[in-house]
Amino acid sequence: MTENLIIRLGSNYNDVIHWMVWAAHEQEIIASGQLSNAGQLSQLTDKAQSRDVVVLVPSCDVALKSLHVPAKSQKAIRQAAPYMLEDELAQDVEQLFFAYGDNKQVSNNDNCFVAVVEHQQMLLWLSWLNDANIATKRMLPDVLALPDAQEQWQAIMIGDQVLLKQSHWQGSLFDENLWQQANHLWKNLDNVNINAFSSLPVCDENVATHPQPEELPLALFAQQLPQQKFNLLQGEFQVKSKRSPVIKTWAWAAGIALMALFVNIGLKSATLWQINSQNVALEQQIIEKYKSAFPNTQRVRISTIRSQLKRKMAEIGATNNDESFLMMLSKIQPAFSQVSQLKPESIKFDGNRNELRMQATASGYQQFEQFKTLLENQQFSVSQGAQNNQGDQVTGSFSITAAKGGGS
Repeated sequence: MTENLIIRLGSNYNDVIHWMVWAAHEQEIIASGQLSNAGQLSQLTDKAQSRDVVVLVPSCDVALKSLHVPAKSQKAIRQAAPYMLEDELAQDVEQLFFAYGDNKQVSNNDNCFVAVVEHQQMLLWLSWLNDANIATKRMLPDVLALPDAQEQWQAIMIGDQVLLKQSHWQGSLFDENLWQQANHLWKNLDNVNINAFSSLPVCDENVATHPQPEELPLALFAQQLPQQKFNLLQGEFQVKSKRSPVIKTWAWAAGIALMALFVNIGLKSATLWQINSQNVALEQQIIEKYKSAFPNTQRVRISTIRSQLKRKMAEIGATNNDESFLMMLSKIQPAFSQVSQLKPESIKFDGNRNELRMQATASGYQQFEQFKTLLENQQFSVSQGAQNNQGDQVTGSFSITAAKGGGS
């Protein structure tokens, strides 16, 4: 069920404020009353929390003007209108606020409908509402909430004031004691007809009043609000939609989740950068080891080292049993480290026999014997071939086989 809280403010702080809670669907009054002054608006705070609040302001504080502006775009019309009205307004344009109505209902040549209010008066009304913690998205002059005037004018008493609507964008508010004086303003008009929705003070003799079913003023206004789209809260006073607490909570949670995601991505990026750096260093080490093992190699690429190693191993016959060959090399490597004067010249591997045959050079015969002893201590079976003295170098060969129960 849609309910509205309708509040009709006064011009001054101590003016009476009328209010009503209206059920739009049932078209009935739920509650209504009056406040002595703006300081009592806080009595309506609870009623405003769960309802749409519509604020009406006295038309005596709002000048409704319609005019023809020789411009095509709405922007140009709104820029020119204040200065075209400058001679008709009591205050300087800079002290006034201009709100614009819909010109689609134009019945003459006018193309600009504007409501003019003192800037300070707008701030005053909004400060009263803000002090009472009452939020509203809509504010309009009370006269515009009367039924549209066609051939007849529309009028109603609200408190001790007479509200009179003369056309779609023309209306006035009169204190009761000034009503007779106001009658003289249209005494020269013929056939002035007023639909009266309440009893009115005595009218001029040339004004015909037509009593209508009496209504509470705010109830009559409430019935017309759906048809009247104008809103004073424009431009600098336009209300920005507030997020609900649930949406704020979800937005806060989403913000935290997003921050966590960025932190996670940052950490993973840092880790990935570290891994990439380590990979680069490792690849460089592999290349350097390969060049050390095969110094005659001109170009080495990490993507081709595996295939190059396989080719090198194929050259020594290790293709059929790579694991046994590499296992054997790793086990005899300590012997090479301890007998550094012995250098391998060529290596062949027989995978079927799990045998490694090696040609080597050394500075003396004792290095061959020392190397053989070290391998046998590691459970290898070593057969030593012929040894020849070539100048200051001794050459010889080995046949190295893993003994049963040991070696590989």
